[in-house]
Amino acid sequence: MISQYKAICVEKYLPQMIITQTPYRISLFGGGTDYPDWYLRNGGQVLSTTIDKYVYISCRYLPPFFEHKLRLAYSEVETCNHADELKHPAAREVLKHLGLVNGLEIHYDGDLPSRSGMGSSSAFSVGLIKALYCLKNQEIDREQLANEAIYVEQKKIGESVGSQDQVNAAYGGFNNIQFKHDGTIGVIPVDVSGKRKKELNDQLMLFYTGIMRTAETVSSTYATNTVEKTAQLRRMYKIVDEASKTIVSNDSLDSVGRLLHESWIEKRKLSDMVSNTRVDDIYQSALKAGALGGKLCGAGGGGMMLLYVPRKHQSSVRNALSSLLYVPFRFSETGSQIIFSNRTARLTEVESNRSNSIKKFIELEDV
Repeated sequence: MISQYKAICVEKYLPQMIITQTPYRISLFGGGTDYPDWYLRNGGQVLSTTIDKYVYISCRYLPPFFEHKLRLAYSEVETCNHADELKHPAAREVLKHLGLVNGLEIHYDGDLPSRSGMGSSSAFSVGLIKALYCLKNQEIDREQLANEAIYVEQKKIGESVGSQDQVNAAYGGFNNIQFKHDGTIGVIPVDVSGKRKKELNDQLMLFYTGIMRTAETVSSTYATNTVEKTAQLRRMYKIVDEASKTIVSNDSLDSVGRLLHESWIEKRKLSDMVSNTRVDDIYQSALKAGALGGKLCGAGGGGMMLLYVPRKHQSSVRNALSSLLYVPFRFSETGSQIIFSNRTARLTEVESNRSNSIKKFIELEDV
């Protein structure tokens, strides 16, 4: 009897497992023009790249031996019976959007801390959507993946967030991303040699300020009322073209550093919450040590600080910012992808209707 029971378990309840790897991003120029309130009236564009730091999402059908029907593990662990009960907004709305409201176990891990301005929220949304499509044995292309993540974050959750992070996470690479008046989005890879790209990468340094904030908290102070920030956003838009021209030319890349500085000055004018005394002190210390320019990644307020530093000054900058964590990185070329898929078992009717079969685990001795 017991051996027969075990055989049924092995045959019918062997779970599928999907793992996605989704990159974080660094937005070099144009951030702020990717908010719908702005680009649907004026158009927008950003110059950005994904990097070799990733969000990992593992997802499987939950075996039917638990009282809960949904388990989500991130910095907290949530167990419940329906997606509506989840506190995590992105997980809750993605699951509802795709009609997978229970019967799943999901784990989230990341190479970088959340709320650090590196696009972690969108990387989570994109990675989870891709994993769930794969779990359903369905394909999704990069354009649809980005658009569905944008829809969930902006419409279902209702956050004041831009549209570049989702595109970066879905597509990957070093791109000029253009946001059109009609709401469509174009992704144009920057046509530059690997040698030139490495030269740029080698002169960018990333430091963690230790200040945690949510993009929503900062961006909500300017993203829904961009009319008053027209002069700043138009200049930030034009800087994208100037920086792109420098990068694809044979001119000195030091101009990129100076443009980063100008762009940061313009961005600080968007809201008092973009920077603070602590951030300003860090930035000034970096400039005095030899950095030519820089910015906070993401909406601002804290998180990661990106600096353009000629090689000869990098040791001095590291010494000046020795109290901060230095984060080496390389540009990456790939967007969200499946890195593991156990497709040997098929979901059975018993598994899909598991909530109606086994209410809780019962010891065999009690049967």
